[in-house]
Amino acid sequence: MFTGIVTDIGEVAAVEDFQGSLRRLRILTSYDAVGIALGASIACSGPCLTVTGVGPRDNGAWFDVDCAAETLERTTTGEWRAGTRINLERSLKIGDELGGHIVTGHVDGIARIAKREAVTDGEGTATARFTIAAPREVARFIAEKGSVTLDGTSLTVNTVEDDTFTVLIIPHTLTVTTWGARQAGDRLNLEVDLMARYAARLAEARAKGY
Repeated sequence: MFTGIVTDIGEVAAVEDFQGSLRRLRILTSYDAVGIALGASIACSGPCLTVTGVGPRDNGAWFDVDCAAETLERTTTGEWRAGTRINLERSLKIGDELGGHIVTGHVDGIARIAKREAVTDGEGTATARFTIAAPREVARFIAEKGSVTLDGTSLTVNTVEDDTFTVLIIPHTLTVTTWGARQAGDRLNLEVDLMARYAARLAEARAKGY
């Protein structure tokens, strides 16, 4: 379980295909290797991935994760190459602050950035408004002022129109996540709010008389 609060920007160091449908990624991070256990879960730009190898390096650690065919097909992990920068978040511990919203690390689909606009407030502070095109099958779960996770980042939905919605990214988030480099056309891992998913399922069940 995660919160969508990014704690490091990692970088893919190597990509290796093996055993037919598996792909192993080696990721560099500033996390301390001592604190990363084999089998631990780390959200990597959205998907919850299991650590299969770990070791120290200067100013941090490296860790390996394996992506199966399902993950490669349903997320952007299949597009990652050496040098790809990704948002990282360690799994929650009992007593941790829930700073974002409840995030499972189970990606619902791949969204696309339709537009990026600079927005300046009265004091000259620049933020960025992104218009996001969601897959039609999950767009119904996205609500104005609700929560959504994009590339592992917990964000508040500003507006919704059909299968597109907007989010506003503040300067701090642009700096400490990969959002600063995002442009129109980029693809993103999308996880809808868990509560919205269950509410929709309950409504469907009620309509069918369950």
